Amino acid sequence: MVRAKDIVITSDMLNKIAEIDRFAGSWSADELKLTPADLKSMKRVATIESVGSSNRIEGNKMTDAEIEALFSHINKKSFSSRDEEEVAGYSDLINTIFENYEDIPLTENYIKQLHQILLKYSQKDERHRGEYKTDTNRVAAYDASGREIGTIFETAAPFDTPRLMRELIQWTNDTLGDRFLHPLIVIGVFIVHFLSVHPFLDGNGRLSRALTVLLMLKSKYGYMPYASMESVIEANKDAYYRALRGTQKTIWSDKTDYEPWLSFFVTSLQKQKRALENKIQKLQKANVDTLSSTARQILDLFSGTAELTMAELVRKTGKTEITIRKSVQNLVKKGFLTKLGTTRGAFYTIRK
Repeated sequence: MVRAKDIVITSDMLNKIAEIDRFAGSWSADELKLTPADLKSMKRVATIESVGSSNRIEGNKMTDAEIEALFSHINKKSFSSRDEEEVAGYSDLINTIFENYEDIPLTENYIKQLHQILLKYSQKDERHRGEYKTDTNRVAAYDASGREIGTIFETAAPFDTPRLMRELIQWTNDTLGDRFLHPLIVIGVFIVHFLSVHPFLDGNGRLSRALTVLLMLKSKYGYMPYASMESVIEANKDAYYRALRGTQKTIWSDKTDYEPWLSFFVTSLQKQKRALENKIQKLQKANVDTLSSTARQILDLFSGTAELTMAELVRKTGKTEITIRKSVQNLVKKGFLTKLGTTRGAFYTIRK
């Protein structure tokens, strides 16, 4: 099904992948001076954005504000529209992946289970949730109002779907395991083939984006829950459809042209990463802006030296030990300072 010889990786893709990998390698709340509260806030915002965008791409009309309001009473499990049912299902799906990705292998059975979660609240989809399609389907495009504007491409026949899914999953697991291709390329190829097969009667687009997050997390891109990849795709929806069409029209031929889709896919991941960097910079600045005058004075002392003890900080600031100790503890908690050594011989350094 997938022929490695058809996969051409351009220098532009390689440069973007290298940029993404550098960021992934440095992703750490400690290194980035982010507090648990920072991470919780970023994750909540990104989840709302992801849920909203992934559903709006498929014609859902709910805004992020409406989704946030729905989340406040989602435990009631009472929904007034199909849009709300879809939003609740995607929310459960993406949170299941965030919390359990290490224990979710890429298999047909687990993909079907994830599809069940996606459509769990949709009464209309009860008959076919978690089961491969038995009727033909297609990929359609929708405008901003949720109105269908046309067919992007036709998909695999129901008869061929089980075999194609088995082959695709086997190739993906084998190639991720032997590292013959970079993981981001493998994930991109998996997604475009998944969408070309379109194995379920409904929910394939949303599931493909959730599976992207799953495979990224399993491939050590731990920042995925904190910036919405789905919102990047929504903002570039026309390019998304063109890229899918550009590769899909050759996917069943003797030579598949993966470049249109892989270029879009890697670029989208780069945009997601850069959006997250901007969020982090704003949080870091906000954290600095909220520091007390004593905390700022303490940080200024490290401009001329690499390390200072508690006694030195007290002497240089001229303030009481209680005041300095409280400020230092807060700076350590917020990630500005690192404490090294034992209690008696402890000293502090600026966290790089």
